[in-house]
Amino acid sequence: MGKKKRAEAEAENHQAANKFDLVNGDPQRKIKKNKNKERNETVKDENETKETPTVSIAVPGSIINNAQSLELATRLAGQIARAATIFRIDELVVFDCNISENEDPTLKSSNNSDENESGAAFLIRILRYLETPQYLRKALFPKHNSLRFVGLLPPLDAPHHLRKHEWATFREGVTLNGKAPNFVGTLVDVGLSKNVVIDQVLEPGIRVTVAMGTNRNLDADLPRQVVSLSKPREEAGMYWGYRVRYASNISSVFNNCPYKGGYDHLIGTSEHGEIINSSELFLPNFRHLLIAFGGLAGLEESIEEDSNLKGKKVREVFDSYLNTCPHQGSRTIRTEEAIFISLQYFQEPINRALQRIQC
Repeated sequence: MGKKKRAEAEAENHQAANKFDLVNGDPQRKIKKNKNKERNETVKDENETKETPTVSIAVPGSIINNAQSLELATRLAGQIARAATIFRIDELVVFDCNISENEDPTLKSSNNSDENESGAAFLIRILRYLETPQYLRKALFPKHNSLRFVGLLPPLDAPHHLRKHEWATFREGVTLNGKAPNFVGTLVDVGLSKNVVIDQVLEPGIRVTVAMGTNRNLDADLPRQVVSLSKPREEAGMYWGYRVRYASNISSVFNNCPYKGGYDHLIGTSEHGEIINSSELFLPNFRHLLIAFGGLAGLEESIEEDSNLKGKKVREVFDSYLNTCPHQGSRTIRTEEAIFISLQYFQEPINRALQRIQC
């Protein structure tokens, strides 16, 4: 992906980010109605000088179509969610291969018993559900056939999945209908014994990140502050879950990047990629790194089917094209397996790059 093309896509990225109605830490941005009221997708304020490096992964929604039952498809999605959490992934992009429109497929259907949901829509729904703290799921996710087997999955147990008795500097919450006593603000359920008040007026059903401060007295009714979802990581170094984004094809993964300036280093993974030992792999200093995984036929097919990349070879699209599991004993490595293998492979090179950035 050339730098020029990424720069041209920057204006489109800003418009794409405005499709979401959750506005953590950005009260000036217009709130748009959204059926699912999913997690705040607001990225870091452009006025901030220091940008926290991020790591994103892209996976094809088509991998769900290969699952033989709804339960197996759910378990597959659960494995991806666990991998993303264990390796502290910031963004998970689910892409289709031949759809032109970029609208999130989970927003199209109002039928909660839709058994013909696409693989991408199914994967996005499960990933978002698992990333959401347990105490918020009932308010944010109506009953849906695709969620029938999520109770069988192991919890992510991420740092923002706090228990009722735990106090933390930040908590995830959902805005409520009730009026805030003595303040012009909004009541928020943050999973504690009592709701808290935030210093903004927001419509009900919106997920927000709340700075709880140091005062643990919930009876004081002191207004708390809504902050960006990146704040816990920036201030406390805490991993705060992943965001989920839909892309209609592989080129939309790059072009609709929500981060300012787009991804500055693209990595493709494939059995046909270059073999380099993890200890010898050098990654340049990056702001936003993307690692892409292919489906049954690999990334090559996704690029061939994308009209926006017509005539381009896979090595022209990615800055690095790597085989992270050489000398494999099986003829095939499933995508969910490749994600675990590759993210472990990239841990040392990513950490070395981050250490250079922090110096």
